[in-house]
Amino acid sequence: MTRLILSTSNIMTGGPSIIRKPGADRSNLELTNSLRSNFLAAQQDYSPAGGSKANSPTNYDEEESVSRPSPSVWTTRENSNFYIPTIDWSLSGLSEEPSQYDITVKLFYLPGVDVADRAQHTKDAIALVLKELRVPSIDLLIVSFPGMSFEGDCEWDADKKNASQGDDKQEIKSWSIVEDLYDQGLVKKLGLAEFGSEKLSRFLDKVRIPPKVDQVNIKDCCNVPPPLLQLAKRQQIELLVHNDCTNILPSGTLRELLGQGVRGAGVLSESKRGIDGMKGELTPEWVVKYTAVVRDRGVIENKGYFAVADLKE
Repeated sequence: MTRLILSTSNIMTGGPSIIRKPGADRSNLELTNSLRSNFLAAQQDYSPAGGSKANSPTNYDEEESVSRPSPSVWTTRENSNFYIPTIDWSLSGLSEEPSQYDITVKLFYLPGVDVADRAQHTKDAIALVLKELRVPSIDLLIVSFPGMSFEGDCEWDADKKNASQGDDKQEIKSWSIVEDLYDQGLVKKLGLAEFGSEKLSRFLDKVRIPPKVDQVNIKDCCNVPPPLLQLAKRQQIELLVHNDCTNILPSGTLRELLGQGVRGAGVLSESKRGIDGMKGELTPEWVVKYTAVVRDRGVIENKGYFAVADLKE
């Protein structure tokens, strides 16, 4: 078994950007485009020829053979871990002291992955973020469970449908994992994503450390359901709005990212064209998004993603 660790590096190019207002257009395209850009940059940096025309993003739609440096040049294997691309940890870290930042992390548990593995996945995700930012802890960890959404003809309908989504027992069991991180001081505040009023009420009755944040996507119903607003106010839970996808990295998308096509990284093999590479069953396991905001200036200094997949060769 090989663990593929994909990373975007810091996607805030051209200097820090002002925080976007709620409702700004964001989706899994940010993840996939950022991964492609980081793969391309690594290929160009490590290629003796400085990259090739075929690797340029302007060539993505052209039907031509793609010239790339060998994956062994711009990726790194450490035991069972395979870093795509190589991470130079000496370049990691923030420009100011950790106390000057608000650091938010959102962890996406992906569908089709054994719930029993979430404990290790959570520890690994947080460890990578702490190492990348060189900080001792994060301010807010938001957990996104698979199978959750706010979809309906109106906010009342969306809230009603949400009540039967997901799996309460699995979510409550998984919450104990992040409660442990809170107890250890690695996380200062905990949050959820996509929990409506009924789901959240049941959840609060069963957990030891309640969430302080509930992040919801209301693009299809425009308003936060009134019952959720009332519950959040009573329980002193902050409601945040987002535009993230719950299933942020489907298996097909991951194969395209790592495949031999013009838009791929050239890591996986392709029998049709006789191109050698890594072979096996590929399963996306989790994605984590991290954001470091300078408190005094309200700007994002560092933002990025890690995505991890299991490859059974």
